Amino acid sequence: MPDQYKIAIVGASSLRGKELNEALTESPFANADFVLMDEEDQIGQLESVGDEMTFVQRIDPTSFERADFVFFADSEESTQKYWKIAQRAGASIVDMTAGIEGEAGVLVRAPWVQDHSEDVGETPGLATAAVVPAHPVAVAVGLLTQRLEQVGALRCASVTVLEPASEYGREAMDELHQQTVNLLNFQTLPKSIYDTQVAFTATPVFGEAGKFRLPEREARIRRHYAALRGVAPVVPLQLIHTPVFHGYGLSMSIEFADPVALEHVEAALQGEHVDVIMGDSDAPTNLSSAGQGDVLVRVRTADGSQEKTSQFWVWAALDNLRIASLNAVACAMELQRLRPRGKVQ
Repeated sequence: MPDQYKIAIVGASSLRGKELNEALTESPFANADFVLMDEEDQIGQLESVGDEMTFVQRIDPTSFERADFVFFADSEESTQKYWKIAQRAGASIVDMTAGIEGEAGVLVRAPWVQDHSEDVGETPGLATAAVVPAHPVAVAVGLLTQRLEQVGALRCASVTVLEPASEYGREAMDELHQQTVNLLNFQTLPKSIYDTQVAFTATPVFGEAGKFRLPEREARIRRHYAALRGVAPVVPLQLIHTPVFHGYGLSMSIEFADPVALEHVEAALQGEHVDVIMGDSDAPTNLSSAGQGDVLVRVRTADGSQEKTSQFWVWAALDNLRIASLNAVACAMELQRLRPRGKVQ
């Protein structure tokens, strides 16, 4: 990159924003001029950018002047409020909140998957208004199904997704923590985020007054998977919220049209962005995936035998914030070819 870029992160103090900040400083954008922005209650907070410290600034109409890239990592509402201002300022926009998904000219992208697909759909161009990095589960399932199809035709596949509290930010994690403490002390549970008990409970739906809707998140994963693979969402998927703070778990049932060997399935899955755990090594978990930039996978035959078979179980674990941030950076790298020179001199 011949010149220095100016990169703005909206929601720099959020869980997504902090992880994105770290991913950017480990990427080819490391030498960029970073501007950290957030809502009123985070203004003045000191954050590190690589080896330097900088203050979080207030978002205002002039915040995006001369910015090459603007990453939205706060909330859907914040993205919807400010993205047009950033667009008019000439910035390339990466929306990690999916707040502007469906807007004209906004593409859902995951270069890890789409760069190796025969039908990648529309790629970013001069008419691209913004890019929404695909949901990390859609990225993981897209990678796995893409590689499984190299072994043989898939007759069917389905996925149960175990979701962590960190997917909804720090407030959701705090409520899970406080519910756990209150339950152990026989006290009333706080329910301002979930409107239901999530401590010690796995659930496919939150309360009516909750701030989030699991069916909407489930539908988003299906849409993003379809966008990445260029097909209708042929993999049935169920999203279950679990009482863990961090990291997704994916339980995937697959059936090939013809019997194949376990080692062939493992060999096909192993590669860039996917780490297959084999033999007697400990199975991947949401804890072991923390901080990892790969999807951790273990495969076994459905009947437990070592003979050729058509049915397998695939278990995967991934750091939701890390994978989301790395995908966002990969999306920005795609957009970078459209602006080969930075604006900060």
